[in-house]
Amino acid sequence: MTAHEPSKQVQITDAAFARVAKVLKNETDNNALRVSVEGGGCSGFSYQFDLTSERNDDDIVYEKDGTTILIDELSLVYMGGSVIDFVDDLVGQSFQIKNPNAVASCGCGTSFSV
Repeated sequence: MTAHEPSKQVQITDAAFARVAKVLKNETDNNALRVSVEGGGCSGFSYQFDLTSERNDDDIVYEKDGTTILIDELSLVYMGGSVIDFVDDLVGQSFQIKNPNAVASCGCGTSFSV
């Protein structure tokens, strides 16, 4: 992980890394998960989760046990201090981002505003 101020970093849980590893295990063309923030969604911004094999110059790289998660610097501005988790409960399985910067979010959990 590239050094940044602690408040600007993103924490990724063991459950999230384990799920990414499981998904990537069956991939032949992709070797990382990219998490990004894009304009749009019902609350103004939305999280995007994409499998990729490309690293950009501005990517912050999070690695654990050979599993790679990438977040670009611009997305990190909106996600600093967040926790990315993978939850498997009665409602279903999903990646969840607990973002302290979000002042509002929608019911789908993938859209937020700052």
